[in-house]
Amino acid sequence: MKDILLVIPSYNEEKNIEAVVGELIEKFPQLDYIVVNDGSTDNTVKICREKGYHLLNLPVNLGLAGCFQAGMKYAFEKGYSYAIQFDGDGQHRPEYIEKMREKMDEGYDIVIGSRFVDKKKDFSMRMIGSRLIGAAICITTGARVADPTSGMRMFNKKMIETFALSLNYGPEPDTISFLIKQGAKVAEVSVEVEKRLAGESYFKPFVAVKYMVRMLISILLIQNFRKK
Repeated sequence: MKDILLVIPSYNEEKNIEAVVGELIEKFPQLDYIVVNDGSTDNTVKICREKGYHLLNLPVNLGLAGCFQAGMKYAFEKGYSYAIQFDGDGQHRPEYIEKMREKMDEGYDIVIGSRFVDKKKDFSMRMIGSRLIGAAICITTGARVADPTSGMRMFNKKMIETFALSLNYGPEPDTISFLIKQGAKVAEVSVEVEKRLAGESYFKPFVAVKYMVRMLISILLIQNFRKK
C-alpha cells in the first residue's frame, strides 16, 4: 500500500509520537507516513529527528487546517493516490486503513472512519454533537454522514489535489459538506478508536460546544455563499 500516505498532524505530541510512528514502522511497514510538526514547543521535533522519522517541520504553528494542508501538498507533489488524516495521539488504528481503501476503490472520493455508523444511539456529548452536525449536512446536501466529526478521513487523488491547491480547505465537517455539494462521493466504514495515549485533548467540554456551534453555523449558513 505504498500509494497511501498517512498525514500525521502533530503539535506537542512528545509523549505519543514515538509510540504512534514506532507501531507503524514495526507492524505496518507497507504504509508511508509523514509527521507534520505544527510548530511544536516541546520535544516532538527532536524525537522525530533522533528516530529518523519522515518529518515535515513547520517553523510556526498554523493550526490543524494549515498543518494538514501542508501534508496534502506533500502528498500531491509526491504523487500519492490516497492520503489519510491520522492523529498523532494514538487514537486512530492503522489496521482499518486497508478496509477504508477498499471502500474508496468502489468509487468514492472520501472515506470516513466512523465511530458511530454501526452504534446504537446514546446521549454522550460527542455523539449528540456529531448527530447534530450530521443532520445539518443532510439538510443542506441530502447526504447522510453518521460521524462527520471523525478525524480519520481518507481522500483520493482528486481530493488530494483539491486540498493541496485550495487555501480555504481545512479537514473539518463544513469542508466535507461543501465538497459533497461540489459532487464528492462520501462513504463510511466502521472503526474503533483508542483513548489518547497521553496528554489532554484540545476538545474540552466548553471548546467542544463552541466547535459544534461554529460548524452548525458554517454548514447551515456560510457554506451557501462559499465559492471555493
